[in-house]
Amino acid sequence: MNIRMTVHILGWVTCFEGLFLLPSCLVALVYQESEGMVYLALAALYLALGYAIAAGRKRPASGQFYARDGFVCVALTWILISVLGALPFIFTGDIPDPIDAIFETASGFTTTGATILSDVEALSKSSLFWRSFTHWLGGMGILVFMMAILPLSSGRNIHLMRAESPGPSVEKMVPKVRQSAALLYVIYTVLTLAELLLLLAGGMPFFEAITTSFSTAGTGGFAVLNSNMSGYSPYLQYVVTIFMLLFGINFNVYYLLLLRKFRTALLYEEMRWYLIVIAAATALIMWDIRNLFPTLEEVFRHSAFQVVSIITTTGFMSVDFDLWPKLSHTVLILLMFIGACAGSTGGGIKVSRWIILFKYLRTELRRLMHPRMISRFRLNGAVVGEEIIRSMLLYLVAYFLTFVLSLMVVSLEGYDLVTNFSALATCYNNVGPGLNLVGPTLNFSFYSSLSKLVFTADMLLGRLEVIPLLVLVSAASGSIRRLPGRGGRSRTAD
Repeated sequence: MNIRMTVHILGWVTCFEGLFLLPSCLVALVYQESEGMVYLALAALYLALGYAIAAGRKRPASGQFYARDGFVCVALTWILISVLGALPFIFTGDIPDPIDAIFETASGFTTTGATILSDVEALSKSSLFWRSFTHWLGGMGILVFMMAILPLSSGRNIHLMRAESPGPSVEKMVPKVRQSAALLYVIYTVLTLAELLLLLAGGMPFFEAITTSFSTAGTGGFAVLNSNMSGYSPYLQYVVTIFMLLFGINFNVYYLLLLRKFRTALLYEEMRWYLIVIAAATALIMWDIRNLFPTLEEVFRHSAFQVVSIITTTGFMSVDFDLWPKLSHTVLILLMFIGACAGSTGGGIKVSRWIILFKYLRTELRRLMHPRMISRFRLNGAVVGEEIIRSMLLYLVAYFLTFVLSLMVVSLEGYDLVTNFSALATCYNNVGPGLNLVGPTLNFSFYSSLSKLVFTADMLLGRLEVIPLLVLVSAASGSIRRLPGRGGRSRTAD
């Protein structure tokens, strides 16, 4: 493994996290909060320490950074930012318990939105801002942001992008990875600003509007009010619903729209099924809760809001859906596992994987009846290769095995199955609220430190789609003896 390059990148990660703390210092200055000194001190520390590590190490040649290095580097990056990002909560006293602070920070960066806080409004404004800002940073990815600015690995950035970005496959929008990363963040920022302006137009206060925009863009769901989104006007709820839906779409669609390839963009297969699932789930829940609200508009608004919020794994709530009938609960749990589109900021298994899985099963059934049949199928117009199928099956096996193992550990708590299962499902799929004791109006504070650490690990596993963390564990345990190197040759792990 390329330790020198990994440490070099982690140094820059530390440095950038220091920069990311600076806006919270400005918020503290505006609201005259003493907590701003903590953010300023930690920002200076991270900047100095990170720059010393990054600048003090000579970067190795470009041919020495492989796919396995990308997995390990991404896994270490997300562990590092979760730990460093928790320190402001601890030292300001907003979340004094280290386990709780790491849980909250990991929930922010992974865009999960699960919380241990029973009174969100008790936090300082600087901490509320940092909490929501972690959603925006984690939505597109820390390393993707850095790739848009720095040449991190001399042409091997695609390994980092593929390890950090969600979905069964990641392709460059333009020939250079750095340009692709920059383009992603331009689209991401423009959509965020568009939502901010529409929220301000609807009368939402600026602080609430910008934090809500951060949480929506990252499909995270942290709110700055205890009432979440339930206390806002129908207009504001519709705006958030629309933008949650937009951020759950593959960003390649927006790139195609920029190129004026409207037909190709609108016929994007994954997006089509994503919208079909949303429409079907909304209609089903509307029928199920038709007697719970006085008007059809309210039935539609709350149904659409919660369906989009859950399938995009944002986790906002416009109403306490834990009080809805069991059919609605079942639909929402299933939506957690479906997830948003690949290449979006959403979590879950992803719509594209489900499409590939169903097409693969259909093809294999046909092959049983016609052994000589050439088994090929397409997704979004491109042939799905064996490598993508193998990686998808590997992901699904690893996903469900780690899910079952985590459920067994959490079940030691003795809480009911619905609570434990929905808590694990919402953390693993980066959704936020669950059912029963972890419902949309409740939190995860009652769980033990062990379970909170399990949930934190599951949030990271879900955001990084399992494999990077498993590669890190395998590398750390020394179980990998020979790994594929450049050009298909085998190399002994460093």
